[in-house]
Amino acid sequence: MSIQFPKDFLWGGAVAANQLEGAYQEDGKGWSIQDVTPRGGWGPVTDVPTEDNMKLIGIDFYHHYKEDIKLFAEMGFKVFRTSIAWSRIFPKGDELEPNEKGLQFYDDLFDELHKYGIEPLVTLSHYETPLHLSREYDGWVNRKLVDFYERYATTVFNRYKNKVKYWLTFNEINSILEAPFMSGGISTPKDQLTKQDLYQAIHHELVASARAVKIGHQINPDFKIGCMVLSMPTYPLTPNPDDVIAAMEFDHRNMAFADIHARGQYPGYMKRFFRENGISIHFEPGDAEDLKHTVDFISFSYYMSTCETADEAKKAKGEGNILGGVSNPHLEASEWGWQIDPQGLRYVLNTFYDRFQKPLFIVENGLGAVDELITNEKGEKTVEDDYRINYLNDHLVQVGEAIDDGVEVMGYTSWGCIDVVSASTAQLKKRYGYIYVDRHDDGSGTLERYRKKSFHWYKDVISTNGASLRRK
Repeated sequence: MSIQFPKDFLWGGAVAANQLEGAYQEDGKGWSIQDVTPRGGWGPVTDVPTEDNMKLIGIDFYHHYKEDIKLFAEMGFKVFRTSIAWSRIFPKGDELEPNEKGLQFYDDLFDELHKYGIEPLVTLSHYETPLHLSREYDGWVNRKLVDFYERYATTVFNRYKNKVKYWLTFNEINSILEAPFMSGGISTPKDQLTKQDLYQAIHHELVASARAVKIGHQINPDFKIGCMVLSMPTYPLTPNPDDVIAAMEFDHRNMAFADIHARGQYPGYMKRFFRENGISIHFEPGDAEDLKHTVDFISFSYYMSTCETADEAKKAKGEGNILGGVSNPHLEASEWGWQIDPQGLRYVLNTFYDRFQKPLFIVENGLGAVDELITNEKGEKTVEDDYRINYLNDHLVQVGEAIDDGVEVMGYTSWGCIDVVSASTAQLKKRYGYIYVDRHDDGSGTLERYRKKSFHWYKDVISTNGASLRRK
């Protein structure tokens, strides 16, 4: 029996401005934190942008977006997830007036998408806090960022109120726990950042996110505004009840972000965590009311699952596990150590839907791998990426299973639908796309675009609304 996806299912792909646009100081754009992280989110920070930072050029989407969108349309995309670079709109982040040339670029981008009937899905803040806000204010540790973000969100909501329907407030907001600079623009080194300061910064982001939901719905009641979290289901390493509780407590760290976005208040387990860790969240007047402006849907990335144990002797951390956790002995891993678990996607879809009863949107999922560009029998340059096809097929089959379970899934945007610079490592050799971009980690390349084998596979998946997927 073939898999049945909803008729209005939103098929597409996802990127982030900082990973593909380039043009890092063109048309009035200010520097963002990404412009000083040439080795990715966990690498050293430079004083100024340096030539070895691949993101300064990215794949030059800023000048190639028309040809790229034409390729997305050829695949049949219904939706394209991208972000707005905050520092294109407010170069320093704390100005009173926006940069018109930055606003115009996204007008042109959204118009080009609509030309092909593709809906934009826009992330307001995707790991690209303006560098000035990081260095002058210490990022989201400072309460002032709530107001700066509110001004930015209000500006773009008003500007694109008739062009963008689907919005996300922050990308993978819970990743601030492990990557406070990349995720929260916090310039204080992680090892010097207190739990008090970290969770106060998180509170500021949550309030800003809720305010954006409130303002967006006032500007256009038809807006659909979601949160975006990094999902990583946590299994107990063994059936030992101690491991089960350890997994539950580890899971709580991440679930809290979606809980607050979807339910409008801090859950009891977080209040216990604060008590036991000497954390006292300062609420400004109105914060509690602001948090009650809950999201319309829950969106998330899914790349891997993890395990947890209470046994310190067994805590062998998974190499690629972004938020920590223990390796699962039953799973294989990608070249970058990310454990591959298609069934985990069905599990997390069911878990989120049971918990929140809100529509879900898978806005990132994909396989980073080293691709080899070859010339096929027809004389075309391509990549024979069956490994990517198998990975995506197996995950989408599990999305179909979750839909059969009764889960309301809005859509699926696979990560890096065109090759982009990796967030974690700032490499281009870690490729995710259906479209190969001829640029390499040494800076060489023509920037030519080539359709991979997965391009034609995904086109078929979309045209059949998932019926072409292979069940094992």
